[in-house]
Amino acid sequence: MKSSSKTHISISEASEALNVSLDTIRRWEKKGLIKAHRDATGHRIFDASELQRLQEKINGSGDVGYKVLKTKNKSKYKVVELFAGAGGLALGLENAGLNAELLVEIDKKAVETLRTNRPKWNVIGDDIANVDFKKIKADVVAGGFPCQAFSYAGKRMGFEDTRGTLFFEFARAIKEINPKVVLGENVKGLEKHDGGRTLATMISVLEELGYRVAYRILRAQYFDVAQKRERLVIFGIRKDLKRKIAFPKEKNYTVSLREALRDVPKSTGQLYTAEKKKVMEKVPPGGYWRDLPQSIQQKYMGASYFLGGGKTGMARRLSWDEPSLTLTCNPAQKQTERCHPLETRPLNVREYARIQSFPDEWQFSGSTASNYKQIGNAVPVNLGYHIGKAIIAMLDGKYDEASMVFPQTQP
Repeated sequence: MKSSSKTHISISEASEALNVSLDTIRRWEKKGLIKAHRDATGHRIFDASELQRLQEKINGSGDVGYKVLKTKNKSKYKVVELFAGAGGLALGLENAGLNAELLVEIDKKAVETLRTNRPKWNVIGDDIANVDFKKIKADVVAGGFPCQAFSYAGKRMGFEDTRGTLFFEFARAIKEINPKVVLGENVKGLEKHDGGRTLATMISVLEELGYRVAYRILRAQYFDVAQKRERLVIFGIRKDLKRKIAFPKEKNYTVSLREALRDVPKSTGQLYTAEKKKVMEKVPPGGYWRDLPQSIQQKYMGASYFLGGGKTGMARRLSWDEPSLTLTCNPAQKQTERCHPLETRPLNVREYARIQSFPDEWQFSGSTASNYKQIGNAVPVNLGYHIGKAIIAMLDGKYDEASMVFPQTQP
């Protein structure tokens, strides 16, 4: 890359500095390998150091390296986590320095996973509706509550109106524990669910319970996770605490699949049928159904061939040089194929775990199908780490301005 004294450059300057076309830079941006920002005039600009890192990675000299992030410093703060799953968020928060006070999870195999890996954690394997939180003390209540539709007709959209949903149980735990900080996480689609009314109701309920609230969509690929996965994160701070809400700031690099899967342990995994393997063998790294011979496309796609949309998940082979696409609960679903970049097979369990930034020693209970489901549903561990560091900053009232972003509306 040609040297430049600027920290931010236009797309044309980036094209000249990197000696690549404008279309290439637009493609990198679309793939989530680099981030564009808008200047005061609305023009697209890029971080020069981020472009430098990407160019070095493409040239084979700029690997960031895969690692599970972990701090040596433990805080005094305690967390209650609901809908804990296989422990992705809990482990990330622990690695950031927080302490697990209680975890609640209903799935039996996920409960076994939690107890196997952290025997000292207090894990309740039960329906959250059966758990009494009134005597529990904690600084943080966290949870990836499932998103169910609410009924709004003739109602005031408050706490009682959410009864019968799992968000109500999340809110009930907050009401009974009265933590200093609340963390909710969900899929990106929650932001626009039912025209935005579902999220607005949730925020209204948290405000009714005594919290200032803000939310942000975090892109895991910019938080040391080799995966393009977006999560909507809600933070709430109790109104009596004069603290700013802070979200972790995106990094100026991504981790490629090649980095994440280097020396990955062998493990069980799904296999293709002989017929499907013959089809997938024809797809190049980073390719999908459009890379198949025309004579095979329609036969493989079936009725989907005639539907609209790009259908880019079908017959998809991942690329070594990019983060993985979002992992699902099954790596061989026809609409969301996750084929290994080099070998013609679905990603296996330990590869799934690496991409979600679980450490290799974290064991998953149950069948292979259950393992995929537990990992696919988890919050990436390293994303949880960065969220945890932001929570500790809010609790301490000490912020690293360089690594955090702050909502405009603050006390």
